[in-house]
Amino acid sequence: MNGEGIFTITQWNEEVIKEKCEQVKTVHASVVQAYEGDMKGEGHVEFIMSYKSGISACFVGFEEFIGVIDGRRGTVTFKHDGSFEDGVARSAFTVVAGTATGELSGVNLTGHFTSAESGKANYSFTE
Repeated sequence: MNGEGIFTITQWNEEVIKEKCEQVKTVHASVVQAYEGDMKGEGHVEFIMSYKSGISACFVGFEEFIGVIDGRRGTVTFKHDGSFEDGVARSAFTVVAGTATGELSGVNLTGHFTSAESGKANYSFTE
C-alpha cells in the first residue's frame, strides 16, 4: 500500500522546558493535525524539540492518528524523527509496533512529511 496527501496543523501549543541561552532551548509542543488524502482523520502529536537557533531545530515525537488509512478505519501510533531547517519541517515516521487498532491492526507503515506553506504539510507512506 502506498499513499499520500496533505495535513493541516489546526492547533499548536508550545511550552519551554529549558532555555540555555537566547534561542537555544528545549520545548514540548502539543499539536493537532487534520489529514486529507489517503489518510483521513486527525492526529494528536506530542513533540520534544531542541532549537539550535530561532530558525533551526530537531524533534522527536509520538502521534496518535484516528481515522482511515487507505480505506481501513482504526487508530495507530507513529514515532517521528525530524528537523526544521530553512523554514521547512521534515520528518520520517514509522508505526510503533503493536499500537494499531481496528481495521488498521497489524499495519506497518513508514513514511515522511515535508511542510509546505500556511501550516500545511505533504505526506507520503508505504507499507
